[in-house]
Amino acid sequence: MTSDNTRTHTIAALSAEEFRAAVEDLAAVLADAVDDHASVGFLAPFGLDEAAAWWAAQQPAVDDGSLTVWAARGPGGIEGTFALALSRKPNSRHRAELVKLMVHRTARGRGLGRALLATAEREAARAGATLLLLDTETDSPAEHLYRAAGWTHYGTVPGYAADPAGTLRPCSFYFKHLTGTPPAPPPIR
Repeated sequence: MTSDNTRTHTIAALSAEEFRAAVEDLAAVLADAVDDHASVGFLAPFGLDEAAAWWAAQQPAVDDGSLTVWAARGPGGIEGTFALALSRKPNSRHRAELVKLMVHRTARGRGLGRALLATAEREAARAGATLLLLDTETDSPAEHLYRAAGWTHYGTVPGYAADPAGTLRPCSFYFKHLTGTPPAPPPIR
């Protein structure tokens, strides 16, 4: 648990049952991200119903353990999230992918994104991953977070994905080797 003078967040993995119960709250975070022009896979307009349907479609992967969804709960309910997708292929069980790291606009600017990222790195290492991968829109606030956290950029693909307005944007790809003792999450300000 991390805290500051005005907020307390608990970051925890959701069990399959907890995930099912949290779909509406996760949908609010996802819809807010798209509304704020984050390139997280969806085009505007994108409402709560579409966001809830997307999260609900992830239930089989959560049930079988190939996807673990984490939630940051604060005074406003779920205010941030990320997921770890573990590779099931025999030749790649050492790696995982960080997906959908998002912080609701009302909770930004307090270090929650950094805390979620540090939790993702620590928990991926605990799950046995030694290599963590992600992709993000080039020059986005998220890209600056990953660079500041020591992730290694290994390529950019022009016109990789459309932003919520439908404009094709470049995407940057990153990796981080997870070795030694997993880092503790930084404090949330």
